[in-house]
Amino acid sequence: MSSSAVQSVVAHSAGDEAPLVSTAELAAHLLDPLWVVVDCRHDPFDFAAGALRYQEGHIPGARFASVAQDLSAPTAAGRGRHPLPDVELFTARLAQWGITPRSRVVAYDASGNSYAARFWWLCRWLGLSRVAVLDGGWDKWIAEGRAVSSELPDPAVAAALPQLQPNDSMWVDVAFVEGALAQDDLLLIDARLPERYRGDDEPQDRLAGHIPGAINRYYKANLDPHGCFLPAEELRRQFAALIGPLPMERVIQQCGAGINACNNLLAMELAGLQGSRLYPGSWSEWCAVDRPIAVGEES
Repeated sequence: MSSSAVQSVVAHSAGDEAPLVSTAELAAHLLDPLWVVVDCRHDPFDFAAGALRYQEGHIPGARFASVAQDLSAPTAAGRGRHPLPDVELFTARLAQWGITPRSRVVAYDASGNSYAARFWWLCRWLGLSRVAVLDGGWDKWIAEGRAVSSELPDPAVAAALPQLQPNDSMWVDVAFVEGALAQDDLLLIDARLPERYRGDDEPQDRLAGHIPGAINRYYKANLDPHGCFLPAEELRRQFAALIGPLPMERVIQQCGAGINACNNLLAMELAGLQGSRLYPGSWSEWCAVDRPIAVGEES
């Protein structure tokens, strides 16, 4: 990467709009009223588990965001498992947590920060820029012996959030993906486990396999052995090798249900490669009705 590109990445990663926050930085701001912490822990096989773990212990002052109830709309026949939430309902929930455009919001989970990245992406979708993910998440916070509380925070004074306008250019629907299958100038990146992508195993959805033409970039490839994101320069090198000369808006991120794909979106943001888009329905929507399916590796 050129020195100017490195400087651009460093500049993007500094300041109040940086998409990552370290555990040390969050610990230093736990009493700052402008900082709001959001716990996004979730178990895809037990939707009640995240709330139970939150009640047992969480970062002091953290609010709990239910992936199923807050970060998604109810599913329906033919849709993916985690549709985008209703804008008014999600905005109301942010206000109930005391979040304003001035707030520095930090989300975390215990699953490689994909659920936290979903929260980050949703806030960016609505135009909130001062939102970040806790690098290393809950596991790093605990490993460092930092403060944990089982006390539920006092109800926040509902924030006076302005009418948030979603930026719907940040995502695509199933019709767009269907129409793009024959186009050579579009890249679909599938963030699922390689065995799910290949169709060897499918524990959650109706059919196994992947969308024809999609390539696999397992989201945990973005992380080091401690669960922290790789350095920006390394992420940029890896994604640039996958994307080549394509413009970022022609890169579509998907997974099983629009969650782990947000980890890849965050990684690309860290790498200075902004503009890639999310397909929220992902594989769970694609395979819900009869559509083309591929198995094995793409040639």
